Parts: sequence; structure tokens; C-alpha cells
Amino acid sequence: MTHPDILYAISVLLLAYFVRGISGFGSGLIAVPLLALRFPLQDVVPFMLITDFSASALVGGVSFKRVEWGEIRRLLPLSLIGVVIGTSLLVSLSPTILLSILSLFILAFALRSLLIHGGNFQPVSTRWAFPAALTGGAVGGLFGTGGPPYVIYLSHRIEDKSVLRATLSGLFFLEGLIRIITFLAVGLLHGSMVWLNSLYAAPIIIAALYAGSHVHARLSNAQMTRLIGLLLLVSSASLLVKAWI
Repeated sequence: MTHPDILYAISVLLLAYFVRGISGFGSGLIAVPLLALRFPLQDVVPFMLITDFSASALVGGVSFKRVEWGEIRRLLPLSLIGVVIGTSLLVSLSPTILLSILSLFILAFALRSLLIHGGNFQPVSTRWAFPAALTGGAVGGLFGTGGPPYVIYLSHRIEDKSVLRATLSGLFFLEGLIRIITFLAVGLLHGSMVWLNSLYAAPIIIAALYAGSHVHARLSNAQMTRLIGLLLLVSSASLLVKAWI
């Protein structure tokens, strides 16, 4: 890696994990497409899997008592099935088409959330856990960025912003563990460089998470909801970029 490459990667990671510290999600959706503009996607996805897994452990560990485990138990079984489906589809369907469809879905939901609900909490039935878990797991298996379906569901189940952030981190930790096992099984994490790069990135990620956590503490629930809507808008754009680069 050249010095400009290193500076670019540091800048992307600072932005991605600052957002993760605020909201509990978004690091992969921001970092993967931006890093893929400069580095091979085959290297980016395993690297982000390790760093996101570590970030989920850190944020979830700090807020362990705030995790809503009932929601995670509801989501995790179908998430596992979704990961298997996504990994299978990866070799047979066009990622460009799938990512484009997903990004348009996220865009529609984010605009609806921002323009119609104006940041007010809108609870939904637990029945929505099934499509959220299945699509979240499938997207995670396909592209390493399964966050939006989970966030859309949980942000309409959990009103308290701190509980929401902790629950998202707990879910991403467990789902990330499943994906790590899957990646190890297919040989994507056997090289030493991905682990070394993740180790080098650790101080940057910890600093960004710490800064984001301080911003999170100053936000109201309504501001947090609006921020999630804005992040979903950014997520949809980043997924389109990732689909067509």
C-alpha cells in the first residue's frame, strides 16, 4: 500500500466507525463501497467482517445490559438461513441487480421515514422480524452489508436510542460470528494479511467509536430516529455505488 492508500483507508475508517459509534450500525455500508473504490473487493469484505465483528463486541460489551435479547432471539434463526441462502446466491445471481433492488428499497423506506413520520416512533408487528431477518442474513451473505433490513425492523420495535444501539451491536456480533465461520470454511480468512490489517486498524476504530459514542449521548430519541433515516439514505447511495463500480 502507498502512503495515499493508507491515508485514504484511515479517513474512510474514521468516518465509518464514527457513524457506528453514534448509531450502532453503518460502518460496513459506508466503508465497503468507499474502500472498494481503491482496493480489491475480495480483500475489503473479509477485512470489514473482522473489524465490524470487533466493533460489535466493543459497543455491545459496553452496553451489554441494554441489549434487547428477545428481539435478537426472534431474528437470529432466520438470519442464519439467510446467510446460507445469500452465500448460495452469490455464485449464481448478478450482484449488480440485487444490490440495486436493495438500495432502492432502502431509499424508499428512508424517504418515507423522514418525510412522513418526521422522526416519530412507529411500532410494527413482530411478524416483520421474519422478512427482516431473512433478507438481512441473505444480504450479509451476499455482500457483507446486511445492516439495513435489521435496522429498519428494530428501529420500529425499540424506541430508546441506547437500547437500539446496543441491540444492533449484539445482533451484528452474533451474525458476524456466523459469517466468520462461513468465511473460514470457504478459505476467505486463511491469509495472515487480513488479520494484520485489522490489528493495525484497531486504534483508529477505537478512537472513532469513542468519539461517536460521545455524540450519541447528546442526541434525543427523535434526533436518533432522523439520523437513522439519513444514514439509510447514505446506505442506499453507497450500495448503488458498490453495485456499479
